[in-house]
Amino acid sequence: MNRAEQPSRRTVLAAAVAAAAASGTVVSGTGPAAAVTGSDADEPEPARTVDNRAWTTYTDWRSGAAEGVRAVAGRRSGVVIAAPAGTTDYTDPHTGTTAAWEYATWTSPVHCLAVPSTEAIASWNAHTPDGTWIQIELRGTYSDGMDTPWYVMGRWAAGDQDIRRTSVDGQSDGRSSVWTDTLAVDDAATGLRLVSYRLRLTLYRRPGSRLTPVVRRLGAMGSAVPDRFTVPAAAPCLAGELIVPRYSQEVHAGQYPEYDNGGEAWCSPTSTQMIIEYWGGRLTPEQLSWVDPSYADPQVDHAARFTYDHQYRGCGNWPFNAAYAATFRGLQAVVTRLGSLTDLERLIAAGIPAITSQSFLRTELTGAGYGTSGHLMTVIGFTAEGDVIANDPASPSNEAVRRVYLRREWENIWLRTKRYNAGGAVVSGTGGVCYLFFPVRPTPRQRRALAAVGVR
Repeated sequence: MNRAEQPSRRTVLAAAVAAAAASGTVVSGTGPAAAVTGSDADEPEPARTVDNRAWTTYTDWRSGAAEGVRAVAGRRSGVVIAAPAGTTDYTDPHTGTTAAWEYATWTSPVHCLAVPSTEAIASWNAHTPDGTWIQIELRGTYSDGMDTPWYVMGRWAAGDQDIRRTSVDGQSDGRSSVWTDTLAVDDAATGLRLVSYRLRLTLYRRPGSRLTPVVRRLGAMGSAVPDRFTVPAAAPCLAGELIVPRYSQEVHAGQYPEYDNGGEAWCSPTSTQMIIEYWGGRLTPEQLSWVDPSYADPQVDHAARFTYDHQYRGCGNWPFNAAYAATFRGLQAVVTRLGSLTDLERLIAAGIPAITSQSFLRTELTGAGYGTSGHLMTVIGFTAEGDVIANDPASPSNEAVRRVYLRREWENIWLRTKRYNAGGAVVSGTGGVCYLFFPVRPTPRQRRALAAVGVR
């Protein structure tokens, strides 16, 4: 499970399966092709507390302000360096190395949030060849008309030979702050909210190079989840299970301690790797050649290395995990919040598993056998009683990863925003955060399920 949350982290933070539910739904098949039969009839939607916006199409990229970049069309559109806007020096704070880089920028149009928000999290999908990297910034407008600074939401490259992938600490204007991967209003009780934002993308490459990053998806999730210790119960409406690979983080304890003290803290990349492989993503022997050949499941070690945030000093940066997943051919990924177990059931019914973030005392989740201030696991289905079937990487072996957790307990520890820690103090919960990885070309059913939870 993840190491304990630090003050600078966040403010809120089986081959055949067929189980018939009262609704008459059933899972058939295995892997990404698995589908849940049943009604897709539209249902009345509760008021959402999340706003997602992503720029992904050629028209989207053409709508932004370009300085040295151009939009590219094709099967999957994106934005690339055309003629650099200039050259700048960057001193990597984690190596001390200063190097010159050509750069170009793309700035999104203003997006007005349908949900005036207390938090915002950016996410992106990009290809960064060796010798290139990107920076993502967000500038918000408050409900009183004032603007935030341009906040850096990540400096990212798929590899680690040119720069050290990093979040940026110490960003605040006295009204909002960036906590690793999350921009949060400092005091939501004042009523201050973010009502709109722009994103600025900077693409970098070595001077004189013809290489370029290619950014395929860029967006942000704004949210205003009400503070709560308990959440309303959602009635079960699905039974069934997706067949997702099972990996234990504990198998990797002590391996590569330079990445967040080794495998015991690798819940996020372990969960990420499970879903990547569910969708067919595979690493080559050459890519894995750096891993000690005596280690089982070297792809988990690889995921830890290439999701590692050198400022946070951990592998749990949410957008970095999504960006890593999107480096696999045919996948895209976002960070969002869901509002209920009904949302998760919709996704599972369409064959889309989800990685969820939760925190809890040992006594709050029957059968877990541990407590945690922050942990990621993969939801893969629901029992006939509505209980949650999860691949929990905090398990002693791969065989033990599949767990069944009581619906009401699991629902509450995932969706609440406030909880009591072991010392009795009030601390934050994650408020329904999850990562969603899904195909670049989703099926109609998958598109409907994603749209129902606000992702397009």
